[in-house]
Amino acid sequence: MIILRRTDPQRNMARFYALSLEDSLFGHVVLIRRWGRIGAHGQVRSEWFDCQKAAADRMAVIAALKTRRGYRQAPKAFPSLVRPPDKSSS
Repeated sequence: MIILRRTDPQRNMARFYALSLEDSLFGHVVLIRRWGRIGAHGQVRSEWFDCQKAAADRMAVIAALKTRRGYRQAPKAFPSLVRPPDKSSS
């Protein structure tokens, strides 16, 4: 999992962007992208790939794009930047 964050107190900006790879039950690899304001649930988008390499390459491209836009790697001590979605909202 890659967790990036972008903060700017002058602009009241506190954002996160998380990328992770997961295996599906159907033999595919799923790239899960979550983003939003730090402390919020944020939004989720999934992309399906036939192989691990294609998914990892896409993950690297997205992380590089976000880094160019000012996002930085979150410290390992802050896994709570990304809150899991509520089970009750389903």
